[in-house]
Amino acid sequence: MPEPIEVRKVPIESVTDASGLERLIIDGVIEAHRVLAVVGKTEGNGGVNDYTRIIADRAFREVLARHGHPAPDSVPLVWSGGTDGVLSPHATIFATTSDAPASEEPRVSVGVAMSEVILPEDIGRPAMVEKVAAGVREAMKIAGIDDPADVHYVQTKTPLLTLATITDAKNRGQSTAIEETGPSMDLSNATTALGIALALGEIEMPTEEQIFRDLSLYSSVASCSSGVELDRAQIVLVGNVRGIGGRYRIGHGVMKDALDADGIWDAIRSSGIDLPERPHPTDLGDRLVNVFMKCEADPSGRVRGRRNIMLDDSDVHWHRQIKATVGGVAAAVTGDPAVFVSVAAVHQGPSGGGPVAAVARLD
Repeated sequence: MPEPIEVRKVPIESVTDASGLERLIIDGVIEAHRVLAVVGKTEGNGGVNDYTRIIADRAFREVLARHGHPAPDSVPLVWSGGTDGVLSPHATIFATTSDAPASEEPRVSVGVAMSEVILPEDIGRPAMVEKVAAGVREAMKIAGIDDPADVHYVQTKTPLLTLATITDAKNRGQSTAIEETGPSMDLSNATTALGIALALGEIEMPTEEQIFRDLSLYSSVASCSSGVELDRAQIVLVGNVRGIGGRYRIGHGVMKDALDADGIWDAIRSSGIDLPERPHPTDLGDRLVNVFMKCEADPSGRVRGRRNIMLDDSDVHWHRQIKATVGGVAAAVTGDPAVFVSVAAVHQGPSGGGPVAAVARLD
């Protein structure tokens, strides 16, 4: 049986700030060597050259090392860049604990795994789908989860293409699916999502022609991010296990479009928080730890029948516009701007919408 889990959210007050994690360790809330994963938002541009992710990564690893984690470089730190609009930089920390109440109810369990190395020529192709799926299955085993229905959130970080990796593939006689570095972020995320969906039985093995094209294929629990700081899929799988004990439970829902607040409320209800028919942020008290969601500009260029120009805007990239939009909706629902909203959601939830996971404290 895996160990019970403690889940805490901390603010990030500057690009180099990891004091929230350090305070948790000093105050005895968590022990450094028990930290399994960190999922956070940084304040950069969210693009290929968003180095705030690397700065945050270093700051948090230095805290873990300073407080005795035996292998701080092995801990998955999944950073999503870009806190557009009201979104606030923060980090959610998952750690095992020896101080948790017993419970036979479903409680959070976490499985962390790494895939095989993902080569530049794998991105956007079935080879990457298969490698990610194998990593997700391994993470399920580590979490003690047999039934895919008990998996509510799979957060990944995967490599994207850079000029250096494209050149490397060419030098080895290989080709890449595309040769633009920026769009490779979306392609990497989409391919990873199909790997998650395959592992959880949500889809059959896709063909290369379906990747990034057949938008009817998606995972309801995938949240995929990519960057320049790794060469394989870093997988943090969160679900519920009976008998593990602990204070936390996770649930999920789906936003059908960028304004679907009900999809967020559905995820919160799924996490075990009882809510009235027409909920309000004040109904949450201090029970909601965080929500995690993906978003995407609807390829139709419309939301609820109304035209928008996000995909035509040459001044501000649609990544930033949709992130700010969904971040505002999520902050209005939860009453907290420190929510995890990530963009590039192809194959992650329905087209124009996205998956939502919610972690609740139920003690």
